[in-house]
Amino acid sequence: MTEDELLLREAETIVTAVGRMFPGLCEVVLHDLRDPEHSIRAIENNESGRAVGDPATELGIARIQDPAYPNVVQNYPNTFPDGRPAKSTSIGIRNSAGEYVAAICLNLDVSLFATVARSLRELVRTEEREQSVTETLRARTSVELRSLAEEFAAERGRAPHALDSAEKRRMVRFLRDEGFLDVKNAVRTLTGILGVSRATVYNYLK
Repeated sequence: MTEDELLLREAETIVTAVGRMFPGLCEVVLHDLRDPEHSIRAIENNESGRAVGDPATELGIARIQDPAYPNVVQNYPNTFPDGRPAKSTSIGIRNSAGEYVAAICLNLDVSLFATVARSLRELVRTEEREQSVTETLRARTSVELRSLAEEFAAERGRAPHALDSAEKRRMVRFLRDEGFLDVKNAVRTLTGILGVSRATVYNYLK
């Protein structure tokens, strides 16, 4: 077995162990940087929808092209394909010649923690909500839509996708009444947040 293959084998063991330590929270991916067109060699807790044999990311390509690229790029913001925010770290692995052979990438789903944080804020809140209408002259955004949906669910002690059908219906109608369904791609964003189809979202609006 060559040195490069030995490094990849050991890295795959690490990916498996770390992924199984954080099930449902952290996606862990092993990239074989010798083959950027088919770099993914292993993936645990698949949150991004990628598969073994898929190509390297832009960061992986940058590391391949630049031997001076940092060994570790840590805690940078990222986003899963369905819009969930993530915090990522990429660890490059070099052989004895100093060449990058592999990279281990960790992608932590921080949307779950955002929901918990909102729940805790609701738990300790003592002041009454302001009931007067506040006007804003700027357009709503999909980021605000997601934040409001997570706050709606947190007030009920759940993540958005864990709400029952009646609560999801109330949420969708609440967001409509607040003007957030006028946001570009609002329905598509809601399907990812609630884990339902577009048809279901439109059905909630009837």
